[in-house]
Amino acid sequence: MTSQVSPTEQADGTVVGEQRKPAGAGAKDVRRLDRVIIRFAGDSGDGMQLTGDRFTSETASFGNDLSTLPNFPAEIRAPAGTLPGVSSFQLHFADHDILTPGDAPNVLVAMNPAALKANIGDVPRGAEVIVNTDEFTKRAMAKVGYATSPLEDGSLDGYHVHPVPLTTLTVEALKEFDLSRKEAERSKNMFALGLLSWMYHRPTEGTERFLKSKFAKKPDIAAANIAAFRAGWNFGETTEDFAVSYEVAPAAQAFPTGTYRNISGNLALSYGLIAASRQADLPLYLGSYPITPASDILHELSRHKNFGVRTFQAEDEIAGIGAALGAAFGGSLAVTTTSGPGVALKSETIGLAVSLELPLLVIDIQRGGPSTGLPTKTEQADLLQAMYGRNGEAPVPIVAPRTPADCFDAALEAARIAVTYRTPVFLLSDGYLANGSEPWRIPDIDELPDLRTQFAQGPNHTLDDGTEVFWPYKRDPGTLARPWAIPGTPGLEHRIGGIEKQDGTGNISYDPANHDFMVRTRQAKIDGIDVPDVEVDDPHVAQTLVLGWGSTYGPITAAVRRLRAAGESIAQAHLRHLNPFPRNLGEVLGRYDKVVIPEMNLGQLATLVRAKYLVDAHSYNQVNGMPFKAEQLATALKEAIDG
Repeated sequence: MTSQVSPTEQADGTVVGEQRKPAGAGAKDVRRLDRVIIRFAGDSGDGMQLTGDRFTSETASFGNDLSTLPNFPAEIRAPAGTLPGVSSFQLHFADHDILTPGDAPNVLVAMNPAALKANIGDVPRGAEVIVNTDEFTKRAMAKVGYATSPLEDGSLDGYHVHPVPLTTLTVEALKEFDLSRKEAERSKNMFALGLLSWMYHRPTEGTERFLKSKFAKKPDIAAANIAAFRAGWNFGETTEDFAVSYEVAPAAQAFPTGTYRNISGNLALSYGLIAASRQADLPLYLGSYPITPASDILHELSRHKNFGVRTFQAEDEIAGIGAALGAAFGGSLAVTTTSGPGVALKSETIGLAVSLELPLLVIDIQRGGPSTGLPTKTEQADLLQAMYGRNGEAPVPIVAPRTPADCFDAALEAARIAVTYRTPVFLLSDGYLANGSEPWRIPDIDELPDLRTQFAQGPNHTLDDGTEVFWPYKRDPGTLARPWAIPGTPGLEHRIGGIEKQDGTGNISYDPANHDFMVRTRQAKIDGIDVPDVEVDDPHVAQTLVLGWGSTYGPITAAVRRLRAAGESIAQAHLRHLNPFPRNLGEVLGRYDKVVIPEMNLGQLATLVRAKYLVDAHSYNQVNGMPFKAEQLATALKEAIDG
């Protein structure tokens, strides 16, 4: 029996279009939603990231479009029960194309008072709040400043609160296992996952397979976690407190035909590097030092020796890039990964790579700064460091991905530029992209670019006396790239080092005119890199352009959609190439009366745009360690349109 109801709009804009009651006496209502935003929150030891990751994986296998936002403390084990120790994972999934993890959760799962207090401010009135009542002791509440219980003092009256003794129910479900109470309590995140999986009709088989695999050497622990997961599902099915479950249909129309998988930005970047090495027919070498949030790339690439990948975990950042540059000299596709503090240490060797004119990928997964700053929070504040953070005139191309899945393509593009133009290349991702995830269409091999390059094979210059010699700095007239000569190739011996080279011969030179020529030539090589024109999305011939780069793509595009749905006219363009800029960028900027540049810094792209194009670009900036919210940007852009 199915009953139709009129569509209604929730506080966050979610549309409920259908409500039905399954056949059978006492069966619960099932409501159809077009999208949902869920946030899991608890102590950093409560397994919130694992819980969110498993829910995400099942959601991806179900076929929804999705976007995630993990958020966790920098400390390995932050103080339990405190506000700084709260870890959360937000997932936005839908039956249509979405772009962000969502502005505000429809459902908050709070495992303790700290999680509730840290997150309730983001939850709109009318949303559902599931709280683990077992943790709401006087001591735990006092630790975060609750004088009275928020479950009893009326402060949560505007929400649909579901008080659930998660810890007690988990321990009870696992009493048949030979576990201590503390050991049993660790599975409460799986109980919560089972409950949410029931609420939103998520598949369960994948999670059970995952648990069996994860705890293959501890079958009792695997069985206990599976039992807790099933108990959470059964609790949702039987309890009177959850009278409704929800369905979000697969996003059948959101994706082009193909094979998809859920992927994070760092994983996509790792796969992109492997694909680039295969397409270039070069061995991949990573010289790196662990640093948040870039370490995942080192971890992932170390698993792929079967693809000829070599990973070297150096003793420090300087050694990591030094080894990578040596590998580049030896004929590898060389990579070094880091974050902002590591870029500072690597800067001298990046300058050496500029002077040697060797291909090297410098991958900067940006985080909040300065200094150690906010290691687990996101920021876009390394753009000017990448652009200018070296002594002397040392220009370096800069590429930036815009979504987690786009990190794959950005890695291929950075590799293309590096091997074609014999230059180090910066790839600027950030913590939001690195840890966030979305569906990614696995490309066919024939869709990937051919990155093969020709090594120098013999003499390339004839002296006045007719002698044939090898000149290591004799340039390709089209790209200005110098030859890539592999050490040990007979007749191609040449000097390398950081002192200025003589044009052509590569010999040491202190000649002022030669230095001027080499500086200008290296700059001309970067300026001449062939990059695609920037594309402009402007269906209504707007007067205002919003220009972005990197991970602001999702929030900006979501904000633009909202404004256009409200009848506003606004254009959008997004930059992948930040050095050199696309050749048509100046012409594009000149079409618009107003240019707005949202950035997670204090206006670094805006500074570059103003300086190069003399455009009075308006900055809209945020540096709080979190990505922009779509509604926030929509409001700012509306003010720019009206201003």
